[in-house]
Amino acid sequence: MIRSVILGSGAAKPRTLVTNDDLAKRVDTSDEWIVQRTGIRQRYIAESDETTADLGERAARAAMADAGVEIADIDLIILATSTPNNTFPATAVDIQHRLGMKHGAAFDMQAVCSGFVFALTTADTYIKSGQAKRILVIGSETFSRILDWEDRTTCVLFGDGAGAVVVEAQEGVGMSNDRGILTSHLRSDGSHKDKLFVDGGPSTTQTVGHLRMQGREVFKHAVAMITDVIEAAFDATGLSADDIDWFIPHQANRRIIDASAKKLNIASQKVVMTVEQHGNTSAASIPLAIDVARNDGRLKKGDLVLLEAMGGGFTWGAVLVRW
Repeated sequence: MIRSVILGSGAAKPRTLVTNDDLAKRVDTSDEWIVQRTGIRQRYIAESDETTADLGERAARAAMADAGVEIADIDLIILATSTPNNTFPATAVDIQHRLGMKHGAAFDMQAVCSGFVFALTTADTYIKSGQAKRILVIGSETFSRILDWEDRTTCVLFGDGAGAVVVEAQEGVGMSNDRGILTSHLRSDGSHKDKLFVDGGPSTTQTVGHLRMQGREVFKHAVAMITDVIEAAFDATGLSADDIDWFIPHQANRRIIDASAKKLNIASQKVVMTVEQHGNTSAASIPLAIDVARNDGRLKKGDLVLLEAMGGGFTWGAVLVRW
């Protein structure tokens, strides 16, 4: 059978690093308050001349270099983002143009913090159907553009950045020791919209709006929803938490990550945690964490990796992939 194998990864961060102490000069907060509740110590914030497309392009080029492919080898670009450069066209086509790609197709995917998991699953579907052989999957965000910098409960949580992977069709035998994506599971439930949303949009207020979140409600639902899709992935493959080499979750909050790993019996040493240095970068958080684990030598060929995310909507999903 055809498997979607991840060939390489890349990442891009804005120039400006903002610590918790830096934020404490701007809003009523402190390093101790932020770390205790979230595990975040710093994040990167885009300058006015750094956009979602800029970061996405840089991450894409890094991923292609790591994979050893040229833009002529790519059939499709899928960009996961909630902070596009324009309402339309899709920011993916901007990145496509910057990369010099005039063939194939490019489109954006919007599932907020679950965006990269949704985009990777979509890429897997394209590859398995034979519609593409190599796909560039990008998560890029400039969430700082939609934050209310007067709201200390939300503005301290998020950062900007981008990550990307190149996915290629390769033959497998249909067993769990195949390289590539073994299974993926996506969910959504729109009844939770008011718990995490942006209070603006072209069809409602004709403004960009600001992020609004009921933090306790999000936390209350997060662990159960994450567990749901991960258990579905284990059931589909016959694998278990013991088989996992690395758990790379969406980097929203250290307490959510710790609670999820504990409930699933995933050992803490198997968890890739980057929330401390990046904050919550929404659709960019998983590919950014992947790139960190690759560059520091943890993530190696043949490793079994569990990816999961939950975002506004609510949306949530999990992907089980052998590197």
